[in-house]
Amino acid sequence: EKIEDLKKELDTYIGLGEVKREVNNLINMATVFKRREETGLPNADFSLHMVFTGNPGTGKTMIARLMARVYRSLGILSKGQLVEVDRSGLVAGYVGQTAIKTSKVIEKALGGVLFIDEAYSLYRGADDSFGLEAIDTIVKGMEDHREDLIVILAGYTKEMEEFLTANSGLRSRFPNIIEFPDYTAEELLAITKLTAKKKGYTIDETCETPLLQYYE
Repeated sequence: EKIEDLKKELDTYIGLGEVKREVNNLINMATVFKRREETGLPNADFSLHMVFTGNPGTGKTMIARLMARVYRSLGILSKGQLVEVDRSGLVAGYVGQTAIKTSKVIEKALGGVLFIDEAYSLYRGADDSFGLEAIDTIVKGMEDHREDLIVILAGYTKEMEEFLTANSGLRSRFPNIIEFPDYTAEELLAITKLTAKKKGYTIDETCETPLLQYYE
């Protein structure tokens, strides 16, 4: 896919004004990084790993999927697939098995984006050896496959802030933190209309005010 087409697609998303600006900045930085690399110019260390914070239903998975396609388009990733998991997909029930389970997920995500939803649930305090094992394995996987793996963590703002303290190397590896605000009532109405249109329906005008009041 062409990067110009992906940028246009980003512009069509309803709402997400600040998120779009942040994403466009990342795309521009990644483009420059790739061009300098291709021409043999020196590059400073540049991390594309991200943290998406905010409430559920604010477009985090949608943007993560787009970012996978963007980085594939730029040639930063070889495949551009999105592998989405949560704690249950990474943590096993017995000591020693979590590293194996997490490593298999990382292998599946190679060439694309590993999207960990509710990532804060991996850290339930210093006594949670299973969660910490998963985190350590992810950090090692990011280091071992830094040329062909991007990790995006997602979750509530406050909980993600605490999560980044779980491992001394986490915060430095995730410099790109993007906050996803809740949609406004007007934006939710626009999304409703768009969803209906895609399914071949039209929302009757008399429904708009009650819907708006409901979303408020």
